[in-house]
Amino acid sequence: MNLREGSTVIIIVGPTASGKTPLSLALAQYLNTEIISADSRQCFRELNIGVAKPSEEELQLVKHHFINSHSVYDTVNAQVFEQYALNAVDEIFKSNQYAVMVGGTGLYIKAFCDGLDEIPPVNDKIRDYITAQYQTNGLLWLQQEVMNNDPEFWKAGEQQNPHRLIRALEIKLGTGESILSFRKKKPVQRAFKIIKIGIDLSREQLYHNINKRVDDMIGKGLAAEVEALMPIRQLNALQTVGYKELFNFFDGKCSLEKAISQLKLNTRHYAKRQITWFKKDTSIYWEPIFDKGSIDFLLQKATQEL
Repeated sequence: MNLREGSTVIIIVGPTASGKTPLSLALAQYLNTEIISADSRQCFRELNIGVAKPSEEELQLVKHHFINSHSVYDTVNAQVFEQYALNAVDEIFKSNQYAVMVGGTGLYIKAFCDGLDEIPPVNDKIRDYITAQYQTNGLLWLQQEVMNNDPEFWKAGEQQNPHRLIRALEIKLGTGESILSFRKKKPVQRAFKIIKIGIDLSREQLYHNINKRVDDMIGKGLAAEVEALMPIRQLNALQTVGYKELFNFFDGKCSLEKAISQLKLNTRHYAKRQITWFKKDTSIYWEPIFDKGSIDFLLQKATQEL
C-alpha cells in the first residue's frame, strides 16, 4: 500500500436512483481524484442500460475503476471486489490523498472496509445447477433449498435477494459449511481512513426517481439490450433486476407493460433492501441530497471533517 499522509477513502452509499452518481462525480472533481464503483453489476462490459451505468460523458469526466472491468463470463464476488478495490486505492494514493468510492452493493463495501475471510472455491457446475433450477422453478424453490440446507443463513440472510441466496446455497453445497462460518468476527484495520456518506431521500422522492429511471431505461432501448442477452440469460450476472422482468416478456409470460410495472416494483423492493442494509451501519453520515446547492453544502461539511 502506497500511502500519502492522511490517505482517505470517501464512500458514497445509498439505494438505487438516490443520486449517488452525480454526487460522486462532484466530489471526485472537487478533490481532483478518481472513483471506484462498488456496484456488483456495473463492472460487466455486456450490461449497460439495465444496470444504470454512468454515461460515456460521465465516465470521461472522472477516471472510474470497476466499470466495464469484467465480463459476464467471469466470476465476480465480494472477495474479487475487495482485492480489486484495494489495488485501485493503492494506485490512486500514489498521486492523491483521497479516493472516492460509490455504490449500492452493501456486501462489497463491507468487504472493502472490514475484510472477508477467504471462501474455498466452489465448482462452477454447482452454481450452474442452482442457477438453472432457479430459472426454472423460481424464487420459492431457491428459498426452500436455502431453508433446508442452510437454516442458519436463512434466518440471518436476505430472504428476498436471489443473489445472496444462490451464493449461500452454492457455498453450502460446495463446502458443506454455511457461508456464515466464513465471515470475519473482527473487522480488519485498513491503513487508510474511511468516511461514509449516505444519501437519505424521502420514500416519495426515491420512488419517483425509480419510476422515472425505469421509464428512461425503456426509452434508451433496454428491451433491445435484454433481447440481445437472451442466449446467455442463464449466467449469474443476468439474474438481476432490470433483466429478469424483460426476459419474462420475451418468453411470452407477460406483456411489455406488465414487465415494466414489475421492474419498477422489484426495483423499489431492491431499494428497500439496500436501505435496510446501510441503516445498520452506524458509521454512515446521512444527508438528503436534492440539488447542486445541497451537494456543495455537503462537500464543504465532508471536507471540513477530513
